[in-house]
Amino acid sequence: MSSPQPFLPSSPISLTSGYRKKSNFTYKQLAQLGSSSTTCPLRIIAHIDLDAFYAQCEGVRLKIAEDQPLAVQVTPLLSRQWQGLIAINYPARKYGLSRHITITEAKKLCPNLIMQHVATWKEGDEKWAYHEDAFGHIGTHKVSLDPYRMESRKILACIKDVLKPPPLQRVEKASVDEVFLDLSAQIHSVMLERYPEISGPAPYDDPTELLPRPPTTALDWDTDALIDLDNTENEDDDPDWDDIAMLIGSEIVRSVRAAIRERLHYTSSAGIACNKMIAKLGSGHKKPNQQTIVRNRAIQQFLGSFKFTKIRNLGGKLGEDVVAKFGTDQVKELLEVSLGQMKLRLGDDTGSWVYGVIRGEDYSEINSRTQIKSMLSAKSFRPTINSFEQAEKWLRIFVADIFSRLVEEGVLENKRRPKTINLHHRQGGQMRSRQAPIPSGRHIDEALLFDVAKNLLSQVVVDGRAWPCSNLQLSVAGFEEGLIGNRGIGGFLLRGEEAKAIKHTLQDTEDLDLPDQAITQGHTKRHKLENRAIVNFLSRQDTRQDEHEKDVTTNDRNNGGVVRRSSSDEDMKAPQGVFGADVDFSNGDKIKPTPLHSDAARSQINSTKTHTNEACPNQALADTFSCATCKGRIPLAARGEHEDWHFARTLQEQERTASDGALPAAGRSNPSALGSGKSKSLKETHGHPLKRTEKGQSRLAFG
Repeated sequence: MSSPQPFLPSSPISLTSGYRKKSNFTYKQLAQLGSSSTTCPLRIIAHIDLDAFYAQCEGVRLKIAEDQPLAVQVTPLLSRQWQGLIAINYPARKYGLSRHITITEAKKLCPNLIMQHVATWKEGDEKWAYHEDAFGHIGTHKVSLDPYRMESRKILACIKDVLKPPPLQRVEKASVDEVFLDLSAQIHSVMLERYPEISGPAPYDDPTELLPRPPTTALDWDTDALIDLDNTENEDDDPDWDDIAMLIGSEIVRSVRAAIRERLHYTSSAGIACNKMIAKLGSGHKKPNQQTIVRNRAIQQFLGSFKFTKIRNLGGKLGEDVVAKFGTDQVKELLEVSLGQMKLRLGDDTGSWVYGVIRGEDYSEINSRTQIKSMLSAKSFRPTINSFEQAEKWLRIFVADIFSRLVEEGVLENKRRPKTINLHHRQGGQMRSRQAPIPSGRHIDEALLFDVAKNLLSQVVVDGRAWPCSNLQLSVAGFEEGLIGNRGIGGFLLRGEEAKAIKHTLQDTEDLDLPDQAITQGHTKRHKLENRAIVNFLSRQDTRQDEHEKDVTTNDRNNGGVVRRSSSDEDMKAPQGVFGADVDFSNGDKIKPTPLHSDAARSQINSTKTHTNEACPNQALADTFSCATCKGRIPLAARGEHEDWHFARTLQEQERTASDGALPAAGRSNPSALGSGKSKSLKETHGHPLKRTEKGQSRLAFG
């Protein structure tokens, strides 16, 4: 027998052939993408920024050509002339114009520049408007940004309309001209539709299992500005799921920007990245009317070209401190500093934060609604004002300005409302403030705010030295959620024609010929409701008290012994209004119920029964039942309480029998012998005759 040949594999094992690498991301991280987790490495955030927004608003309003240089004019607070420029469109910037130059300089650089002054509130007016002569009336006009706020609301509504509805939609309004979008949940839904191979459960039900590699090997970024990859990365590498998510996010943002352009005629720039910080830097990287993609593999390459003072929260005192301690303001150079050195020079918390931020770490959330905490309207007077009447006119303008913004917050629908109003008044170098609560029981309107503001100004004037006034400010604060759906007492009342209509309806109902049975049942129900609770209690107490006093008098007179209750059937009274009890209030407070089984009650039931039978005999039999205990016919509505009454009476008889059996034999054979020496204590106490017990009281027997 020949020896077996050694085994040879049919296909040689290769590390490259026949094997497809797994993704770097897991099923768990894919699920986190759907929940918009801030720590998900697949997370996608977009920042949309309107290009030269104020200038675009004026260009669209005036229907000016997009290539026409345009600047928006306003006054600085500390200038006697309105020489400030708050917005310059991109055609004008080609001439070297910036917001830091005066109007005179701008005209020299760009002779065909169109200057448009912002809308203003005019002294004495109740509505902002565009005034042609606003430039020369700094003392009687106040800047209004309401037109831009109105356009901002339109743009935000357009963005929300394009995106999928909540809960997939997460939008944060960062300012009047910029918006953050968390696209994670929307991208997750699109990925599951496009790539069904990742829509199923994880292998072995293990969420830490790696995802399969995306089937796409080349991505089309369209016209986006794509940031180059880091030096350690290669464009020839196959894309992973973070690249797929970034591509889908860029498609969504492109459609949003296109809708804003088509519907409202505004251009915008956008940045798409893994967090808010990088997305905001990306939106300003290529302007105007472009969007920048910062992939995860390109973050270091992107941030390395920035000064870290451009990063949010690093542009103030903290940024100056970092520059002073490390001698640089460049991210690229600061990346060479170790974490230990950062903590040593900046402290543990600050050092760790700066170390992470310059490497692109940011886990801040997208707040779907940023609540406004306060609103301010102010005016610096050049020249100063010198009378209460002048200040009062400006208060009206401030109130109208603030109220128009309160409408945006939903004050008319009572969604949100401020609690306090504040007035700041500057005279010379002294600033004085007054504060008052806004009445919570009234709807907020301009008249209410003006009354409170005028009262605060009066307080300042009474204190003295109010004039001349160089600055006046009015603000509201302390916003709280309002109650929706509540009505005042007036909402429950009927007036005018409605009241007359309901009155006629009730009168027509009273004129109807109702069957006697219906009238009897209605009377019984009203009688039942009217004579329950305290009336029942007092009537039973009063009846028992009379019987108790009668028994006491008899026993004291005959035996001089202890008081014994009578065991008559009248002890257990039936509930009034249900078993035929007749309550009589004709004798003052005296209540005399008639039990069901008394002769008077039976006569009353029989008479009612006869009357009902004459009117509708079949209905009378159908609406009553025959009691097996007392052999009487009782209304069906009172059956439950009638049976309860029989049950309670049976229990009372059992308890009375048990208590009688527990008495000593001497007490049973000679009741008068019980307590024979106590008659004096019952009749007389400390030499005073025994007083008659009051209603609701009972005597106590002391052994």
